[in-house]
Amino acid sequence: RCSCRASGGGLVQTGGSLRLSCAASEFTWRYYDVGWFRQAPGKQREGVSCISFSGGSEYSTDSAKGRFIISLDRASNTVFLQMNSLEPTDTAVYYCARADSGHGCFSWRMSKNDFDYWGKGTQVTVSS
Repeated sequence: RCSCRASGGGLVQTGGSLRLSCAASEFTWRYYDVGWFRQAPGKQREGVSCISFSGGSEYSTDSAKGRFIISLDRASNTVFLQMNSLEPTDTAVYYCARADSGHGCFSWRMSKNDFDYWGKGTQVTVSS
């Protein structure tokens, strides 16, 4: 586990927005792939969105497309996941994770097995 930790979760109503953050101190995000994953109670951890900052690949699951956006603030070395139009099905613990550049995020898929450094999660709850 890396020292990075996802933050910014909380309780929001359907249709609302949240921005999750993941700051790292021991490495520089732009040299790696970053993935956002989530795990709902009783379910397996699943990918949400990822980006390869140096490789240029991006991927989002169908449920995230058009709603979730990943960005990077180089000055603070923080990656963000902007989540819009949230739905109750988005309720889960969200995690950020790191993979070697070009080895985690592909334009056609993302897999938790390709990410080797994981931060602590943050709870997102969307009420109906």
